[in-house]
Amino acid sequence: MHAKVKPEKTGGLFYCAQHNEIELFEHAARNRLPVLIKGPTGCGKTRFVRYMAERLDRPLYTIACHDDLTAADLVGRHLIGPDGTYWSDGPLTRAVREGAICYLDEVVEARKDTTVVLHPLSDDRRILPIERTGEYLEAPDSFMLVVSYNPGYQNLLKGMKPSTRQRFVAVRFNYPKAEDEITIVREETRINEDSAKKLVKIATALRHLKDHDLEESASTRLIVYAATLINSGLNPVDACMAALAEPLTDDLLAIEALREVILSFYG
Repeated sequence: MHAKVKPEKTGGLFYCAQHNEIELFEHAARNRLPVLIKGPTGCGKTRFVRYMAERLDRPLYTIACHDDLTAADLVGRHLIGPDGTYWSDGPLTRAVREGAICYLDEVVEARKDTTVVLHPLSDDRRILPIERTGEYLEAPDSFMLVVSYNPGYQNLLKGMKPSTRQRFVAVRFNYPKAEDEITIVREETRINEDSAKKLVKIATALRHLKDHDLEESASTRLIVYAATLINSGLNPVDACMAALAEPLTDDLLAIEALREVILSFYG
């Protein structure tokens, strides 16, 4: 059975722009172009899409992609009910019917045959063929397809095919500038400015540890988690270890190196 995904209604989301991504997204929406967002984990990709859905006043369907995601999970399938067999739309089909934004988070995690479903929606045809019902849904002007992925995780087995990638206009995200990250942490947690500055400095220092085989470094999301724990009364070192160190690696030597960095700010 496919996942139950409902439109998200956001209210007053805070978002701190990195570059011109807001303007680019609005132009893409106006011209019915699909958008690809590239960037590391926890840098604000999903928050940006939610913010833009609110800004454009459009419903949003978010689909977290994974290895077992099938085309039927996106499009829909026949189910058996008390009155017999009936067709149940998947979230992609519902988004097309409603003229919503459909956001596929970490799209490269989905099976290769799944992304082929997106092709006729991401070119000038803007249609969704539903073979099992014989329908050819034409996407209304307000429908928008948005996908994201983390380039750092790409390899031969998990990468986006050029034939798919070149159907999108793309925007690259990274971690925000220090002053913007401080603003984000304060807005999200209401922590005091000095503490926010210290946490951002710690995260920046951790991001420079290139020689400890970290797949990724401390994200903006993790800084917010650390600030939340500190605001709750947890010891700052314990909060940073729990939010900024342990989620990054299981290697004990690497953890110890991260701990030394954290202690240098709270010594």
